[in-house]
Amino acid sequence: MKKELKIFTALAVIFLVAYTLPLGNPRIQTAIYEAFRLLQWYARNHTLACVVPALFIAGAIITFLSKDSVMRYLGPNANKPLAYAVASVSGCVLAVCSCSVLPMFAGIYNLGAGLGPATAFLYSGPGINVLAIFLSARVLGFDIGAGRFVGAVVFSVAIGLFMALFFRRSEQAKAKAALQMPEPEKRHRSIVKTAIFLASMILFLVFSDWYNPGNVVVRTTDGRLFKAVVIHDTKDAVRFQLEEDLGENRSGDKVTFQKVDIADIQEQKTWVIRLHHIRWYLAGLCGLAVVIMSWRWYERDEIREWMHNTWEFAKLLVPLLFGGVFVVGFVSMLLPEKQVAQYVGDNSLSSNIVASVIGAFWYFATLTEIPITQALMKLGMHKGPVLALLLAGPALSLPNILVIRKIMGNIKTLVFILLVVVMSTISGIVFGAIF
Repeated sequence: MKKELKIFTALAVIFLVAYTLPLGNPRIQTAIYEAFRLLQWYARNHTLACVVPALFIAGAIITFLSKDSVMRYLGPNANKPLAYAVASVSGCVLAVCSCSVLPMFAGIYNLGAGLGPATAFLYSGPGINVLAIFLSARVLGFDIGAGRFVGAVVFSVAIGLFMALFFRRSEQAKAKAALQMPEPEKRHRSIVKTAIFLASMILFLVFSDWYNPGNVVVRTTDGRLFKAVVIHDTKDAVRFQLEEDLGENRSGDKVTFQKVDIADIQEQKTWVIRLHHIRWYLAGLCGLAVVIMSWRWYERDEIREWMHNTWEFAKLLVPLLFGGVFVVGFVSMLLPEKQVAQYVGDNSLSSNIVASVIGAFWYFATLTEIPITQALMKLGMHKGPVLALLLAGPALSLPNILVIRKIMGNIKTLVFILLVVVMSTISGIVFGAIF
């Protein structure tokens, strides 16, 4: 009955939107276009390079990683300092966005990881992004970069500890149930082989989704030259955020050019960009290693089980991710940055709450939060709300929330969101008062 009610509610919402949406309104038309544009960018630039490898990793965790190993290092009864250190370091190494960390979070959580370490991993993956933190310091100021680093490290552990504390009864019941389960069938290969196999898949993910800061110099076919940051690159067009004035547009504004109108795009020459251009060669080597290890170390039944588990995760996660990205694209066009900046111009409680809530629901691909925040600062955003946005934004998003709810349930998801928003708000207020 509960499932049927959910289906009815979803159908009713779709019907009401389709029935009442004012399609003649130019802003609604633009928002629909923006929603499809963001979805196309997500499909072209993020799905195959990051989400799909993450789904295969999640399937491999469930299939090949023993439950005992997860329970020993990340389970409810594991050594607490070790468990949170493993979760935080693992997330830091991945350095993916809030959506791409979800399949791996689902994998370790379903395998028996404690709620505390699992949510610490969930936050640390997108939150403790070393390159993003350094770029924040260079572009937004050293104080903001340092505040983001300290806040993200503290948050990853604190959120995990609070989640474990708030839901300790269910975690204790989970631990007791795990002890009563029969011993899993022993695998005939060493944990070292499994670790090498998973590490190769993770390296494939790291290289395939190696981010590009996007700082470029653009020359158009009519001779205009300007500095900008690439925000989204779709099939037919590129959206830039200007780093200098261009005609009637000011620095920080977003402009979209059709690719036929662009004569040349010159990228900044950095080691990050150089690695970005050879990422598929490095990812290919890791992928080849995975194929060879799969052929030599695993039986057909195990490979079939791996593919089945990967497909189950895909059915669970991908529709929610795509739906969430579409909604974020639609809503973000109705809430332009100039309007948002009006509510975050000081270090008040309300400004920091607005920044934290917007960050929690807005979708930021890896590194895109930096030019967006830079534009908001130019429009008058205070440093306190800036830090609140940077602490809440990368770790949460509407697509991310929809999936977390499916994995953990309504109450745990709500508490996780509240922890991120409240802690980001408090950090913003303190930081803004100091700096």
